[in-house]
Amino acid sequence: MQSQQPTNQRESIFNNEVISRFELYNSLFLTLPFYKIKDTGTLLPLFIKSCEDGVKNQETPAKIIERFIAKYTSNTTNKEITDLLFRFIQYIERQVVLFDAVEDASFNKLNVKDEQSSLRALFHKTVDSKELHEKVDKLIEDFSLRLVLTAHPTQFYPGSVLAIINDLTAAIKINDISVINQLLQQLGKTPFFNKKSPTPVDEALNLAWYLENVFYFAAANIQTGINQLLSEFHVDSKNIIELGFWPGGDRDGNPNVDPETTLQVSKMLRQILFRCYYRDFRNIKRRITFRGVESTIGVLQDILYKNAFDSNLEPEDISQDLITQLNQIRDILVEDHDSLFAPLVDDLLRKVELYGCHFASLDIRQDSRILREVHAFCRKHKPISSLFSSNYDELSEDEKISALSFKSAKVIYTTEPEGLVNDALQTIAEIKEMQKSNGEMACHRFIISNCQQASDILQLIELFLWNGWEAEELNIDFVPLFETVNDLSGAAEIMETLYTNSFYKAHLARRGGKQDIMLGYSDSTKDGGYLMANWSIFKAKVGLTQTAEKQNIQLAFFDGRGGPPSRGGGKTHRFYASMGKEIANKNIQLTIQGQTISSQYGSIDSAEFNIEQLINAGIATGMKEKHNVLLDDANFSILEKMANDSYDAFLNLRKHDLFLPYLETWSPLSLLSKITISSRPVKRNSGEALKLDDLRAISFVTAWSQLKQNIPGYFGIGTALKNQENEGNWEQVNKTYQQSGYFKTIIDNCMMSMSKSDFTITAYMANDKKFGAFWQTLHDEFELSKTMLLKLAGHQVLMENYPVEKLSIAIREKIVLPLVLIQHFALERLQHQVTEQEKQAYEKLAIRTVYGVVNAGRNLA
Repeated sequence: MQSQQPTNQRESIFNNEVISRFELYNSLFLTLPFYKIKDTGTLLPLFIKSCEDGVKNQETPAKIIERFIAKYTSNTTNKEITDLLFRFIQYIERQVVLFDAVEDASFNKLNVKDEQSSLRALFHKTVDSKELHEKVDKLIEDFSLRLVLTAHPTQFYPGSVLAIINDLTAAIKINDISVINQLLQQLGKTPFFNKKSPTPVDEALNLAWYLENVFYFAAANIQTGINQLLSEFHVDSKNIIELGFWPGGDRDGNPNVDPETTLQVSKMLRQILFRCYYRDFRNIKRRITFRGVESTIGVLQDILYKNAFDSNLEPEDISQDLITQLNQIRDILVEDHDSLFAPLVDDLLRKVELYGCHFASLDIRQDSRILREVHAFCRKHKPISSLFSSNYDELSEDEKISALSFKSAKVIYTTEPEGLVNDALQTIAEIKEMQKSNGEMACHRFIISNCQQASDILQLIELFLWNGWEAEELNIDFVPLFETVNDLSGAAEIMETLYTNSFYKAHLARRGGKQDIMLGYSDSTKDGGYLMANWSIFKAKVGLTQTAEKQNIQLAFFDGRGGPPSRGGGKTHRFYASMGKEIANKNIQLTIQGQTISSQYGSIDSAEFNIEQLINAGIATGMKEKHNVLLDDANFSILEKMANDSYDAFLNLRKHDLFLPYLETWSPLSLLSKITISSRPVKRNSGEALKLDDLRAISFVTAWSQLKQNIPGYFGIGTALKNQENEGNWEQVNKTYQQSGYFKTIIDNCMMSMSKSDFTITAYMANDKKFGAFWQTLHDEFELSKTMLLKLAGHQVLMENYPVEKLSIAIREKIVLPLVLIQHFALERLQHQVTEQEKQAYEKLAIRTVYGVVNAGRNLA
């Protein structure tokens, strides 16, 4: 699914369309007069050059900055110096936005669709084969793609800035210098960040910008194309694309999400959707001025307007009614008016069929440990108390499951539930209200994170039956989330227990025999390192697929993917394209979060391209139905050895006494909690001392990416490859690499992660008395990994197969180099005795650099 343009042609386009235009508009931007930043545009190029020269000479950030200040400015006080550095940060933040806009404006020129692997090409192959045609029909019937937007704290741009980026991209496409100049001025004067942390509702509203301005159009456009294609080949149309949403529903470790938040977000999604519908409807009404449709048009206008703007309206699921009325209008246009403007109606009809009254399905997520507490609370009250022995918590897993009766009951609470117990019970009750208002798809999944046993799911079902739900009407999918290496290894056994439980078996049958299972890449990488995480998830998927097939269950994997390769990101579609028949792949579900949203789905063009890639990957894999070569004994054995070696290396690093102190000292980890971009705490148990196990994976990865060391994305893989070479197994390793698309994708993404690393920036740390040897350990593994990966791939440089992407990374890293050095300068100052005022200034300096570094990386966190 990669672009079919020759590499040198793409490089030429990138140089002409992206680099040249960025340099032109950047020179314009640097001359713009902004409040309080006079002369900054003149000084910034000199500062960038000083930073580059200083890094080459392995100088400390303090020396680089102090020499620049002395040479080019008259600043002498700490306040004057920090003020100038803040102004540099402001400029660089906006340079990143400008580069994003220039690159996005050239998206269609740089990314030509691969027609050979498209859905249309696949159908053309079936023309002369009835058997092949039936196989494709079945694939289409079973296939679905669900993209789930999550509110992880690395999507920094507020709606006002996103709108500027959108308009700036459009202006750059046509080189409208006048508009570009105005928008750059607007960008310079627009605040990038909030002064206080957003609430979960604020996060939902910010993320809904993408639903309203991108996905509403992109998903519908793709679905329209699919329907047209299916019609051409006489196949029944089917909605393939689904949207999911976590802000407001994901309460795992976020005490700021409560039942009222969840209801607010559900209502907000509905209202935004109906405003989109009403916007489209006004275009229809403007064109359809014929006789015969006046009454239906009038009724439809009234319905859409009230649902879009009347906050006192009692909401209900009216999607089928909307579809009926739109079809009536369409039939009249076809029969009486030569189908004039029927495509406008078709477009709105398609959107209503896709989004109903909900827009995106709101997932509920909570930690299993909290849900166990809720179950224990309910067991204390009548009539539930009579169903369980007092020593239930001490029972074995089998004994607990045997004790579950799945009886519907109304609990009589003698003590009021509080905190998270109350949250869970209220949420269970209000899911029914959301389904009634917005349709079942509005909220139908409950995700159990840290799922460690079958009873975690079965006990949750009982909570539903005790709080207003009946077994026959339980329209909920219970989704276990397996994250750690240990949990992944036992996942198949847990699901086997569930599938053979009589009540759960009956429940699955009522849900169409379908089971969603979520797998977490972030925490598994934090737990076991990059290679072990990917290998553990691969093995878990194989085992879970076998278990589901044995029980005749249709399985869908929901992949919790972050932006960087260390959190499951990178060339995601290639992972799905490389699956064999041993891994369920008919239903692709994945989270999109942080900068992945803006970088891959930030415009209609890029969203359509990436959605198509995922659909093509899923369908193409279903056609192959081939054995996955990693399951051959020799390949399996070599990956098992490398994963274990990599795991040991990573575990030894994690256990190092300086591991956390190094991160806390040299990265902004300890300051992330002060960044006003997220409602979610940086770590669980936020009132206690920092422990690695409590630290959220996103904060863990962000800290390493700020250091430009990206440890979670490669550490241990060099040791693993070198060990196999030393043991005489290199030929087999190379054979596995050549044969397995999955393994090759792991290696490619690892190289991408390393391409965003630069140890020369921190080379001065090698001389640090406390941390020098630890830094050297990290650097040695980086160099070893680089050497071994290049040898395995047969390349001279990292990302040799992706020269345009490599060039883009290089330019972005050059833009933000001063931010990295300013950050290290501020962190170094904080290690000394400073006044309270200076402490606040340096902390603010370090914090502000985080935004630009992550934004430039596009998938760093």
